[in-house]
Amino acid sequence: MFALILSFKMRILVILCSSSMLVQSQSKHMTQHKHTNQLINETSPYLLQHAHNPVDWKPWSDDALKQAKKEQKLIIISVGYSACHWCHVMEHESFEDEDVASLMNAHFINIKVDREERPDVDQVYMNAVQLMTGRGGWPLNVVALPDGRPVWGGTYFPKRQWMQALAQIQKLYAEQPEKLEEYATKLTDGIKAMELLPQNQEPALFKSSDFKESIASWSQQFDHKRGGLNYAPKFMMPNNYHFLLRYAYQKNDKALQDFVNLTLQQMAMGGIYDQIGGGFSRYSVDANWHVPHFEKMLYDNGQLVSLLADAYLITKDPLYEEAIVETLSFIKAELTGNAGNFYSALDADSQTENGDLEEGAFYVWQKDQLKTLLADDFNLFADYYNINNYGYWEHGNYVLIRTQSDSEFIEKHKLDLKEFQNKKQAWKQMLEKERSKRPKPRLDSKSLTSWNAIMLKGYVDAYRVLNDEAYLKTALDNADFIVDKQLKQDGGLYRNFNQGKSNINGYLEDYAHVIQAFLDLYEVTFDPKWLNSSKNLANYAIDHFLNDETGMFYFTSDEDELLVARTSELRDNVIPASNSVMAKNLFRLGHHFLNERYKSMSERMLHQVQNEIKDHPTGHSNWMDLMLNHTELFYEVVVVGESLLEKTGKIREHYLPNILVAGSTKDLELPLLKNRYQKEGTFIYVCENNSCRYPTSNIQEALDMLNEP
Repeated sequence: MFALILSFKMRILVILCSSSMLVQSQSKHMTQHKHTNQLINETSPYLLQHAHNPVDWKPWSDDALKQAKKEQKLIIISVGYSACHWCHVMEHESFEDEDVASLMNAHFINIKVDREERPDVDQVYMNAVQLMTGRGGWPLNVVALPDGRPVWGGTYFPKRQWMQALAQIQKLYAEQPEKLEEYATKLTDGIKAMELLPQNQEPALFKSSDFKESIASWSQQFDHKRGGLNYAPKFMMPNNYHFLLRYAYQKNDKALQDFVNLTLQQMAMGGIYDQIGGGFSRYSVDANWHVPHFEKMLYDNGQLVSLLADAYLITKDPLYEEAIVETLSFIKAELTGNAGNFYSALDADSQTENGDLEEGAFYVWQKDQLKTLLADDFNLFADYYNINNYGYWEHGNYVLIRTQSDSEFIEKHKLDLKEFQNKKQAWKQMLEKERSKRPKPRLDSKSLTSWNAIMLKGYVDAYRVLNDEAYLKTALDNADFIVDKQLKQDGGLYRNFNQGKSNINGYLEDYAHVIQAFLDLYEVTFDPKWLNSSKNLANYAIDHFLNDETGMFYFTSDEDELLVARTSELRDNVIPASNSVMAKNLFRLGHHFLNERYKSMSERMLHQVQNEIKDHPTGHSNWMDLMLNHTELFYEVVVVGESLLEKTGKIREHYLPNILVAGSTKDLELPLLKNRYQKEGTFIYVCENNSCRYPTSNIQEALDMLNEP
């Protein structure tokens, strides 16, 4: 069927019609058109960027879709996000152009979508474009029938190609609509087929041997020189390396441990990491982690803080601590709002001295600039940050990148450790002050619930490992923001927050990540409200998102409007799949509340993707992390008594990925805590499969129980 779809698409593209004449006539006809761009009333920074285009943009809404049906017009659905470089390019070339706007306004209902606010819409039409073209990306531009079913699409189009394609499709719709109808039916069937997951008929059995073949296949793609996978561009994929970090540690796989650490070190020393201001860019365009695609996304930085926190706990590598501290300093300075909320992103583009928008302009350096600023320190700085052929990018610009650890560099130059650390700090402060004079990258000031929860988890993990109370305070402030601003009266969540407004219903990823973050917050504060909130949100998700037939969760609520297809997100990507996060949440909640239903739901979900894990490990690493809970020993650690925080703090000094922690300073009715409080001391209970060892007040004894084979 997919081959038929692709061949039909090719027939659409080669239709011979006088597209240039049609474009010309529309331009003349529409010179007096009165613009009715409706985006000015939106709160999304991306939509507001397009609010003054001559295109009659509408936000995604029932009204826009009803208008298309009423007027029987084709729909253009254009999807992007505020930090997207090529989205800006296409806007400038096409959507700000009067001729293009005339053609679009005459024959189409034009809908602009912020993919970050509406991942449900993005997912459906991205699936369509991937079926049609074999690839996807942003900007995403789709033409659909008046009922929303897609018939044509792609990513970035130059102005002339965009206009010709629209003219051809409009001509076909006017003269042979039955062909588009036939194609839309086939394509929609293809989109729905993408979501079909065959029922796993085998018994639910998870074995350690299941990992070996998958990791052996995966490892053939490892770049053992620069870390990551052996191709470009390189995405950081934190959940991949979080799983590999855990697996290597629990299996004592030295070679795999070395590869994971190589990857993390190369990322933290690379140009993808902002060596001056902290924080990671979205991905590297090359294989050396050198030149980033310069936008900084909240979700990347939140996940990387969590990953680096666990890596630091294992290795005590000062590079990881430095990256955590600097990244959170960046988040505090640039992506934190007054309500305890986190903003979404900084743009890749910023203004040059000439006022032109240019990718990376805020971050790059010219050699003469650096010589003037650093004076006698330039040669040392240039060796440390590779102001040479290796660090060169283009147009006389350098991206700062490191190829030596601090210890290697100090030994090479015979430097004093403390003296060099002070010197490096002075360099960073000097260059940060200098670049603060430049126009900053544009800020995407909306707050997304799931991304906030990812960053909240990052702060919790940083606190858990580095013990900085300021990190815990920030985490609690953000958790309060989610409860105060994003929690609806019916117990559900909003997706978005900007300019004091929250108006989009939450998606599964919002529930999944908030539940996960609140569980983590409970396990460092032991405030039962975060545990109970997690349970309440999980029950809400079960009521409104669960697909009873498959055991998986839909991405959208049963209260949302129906799209072309109701999809389920199963594959882990730059953010773990919402279903894999939910499955892990249900596993943890099942243990916290001794709830067999939660446990069995989680197990069923994992079993459903078990065969997919074997074939596509990189797309199922978060599922594999859950599988480790089944193939290795997993413990509940319960600490009760006045010295709760002191003893759990000592336990947190060790990397223990196979435990959950519950605790209280008094007797509580929570299942793991009930009847365990004793006045005469603080006791630690190590439990497995509802069976507990004899309680101990000795930390080392408890740790020995956890490390027993």
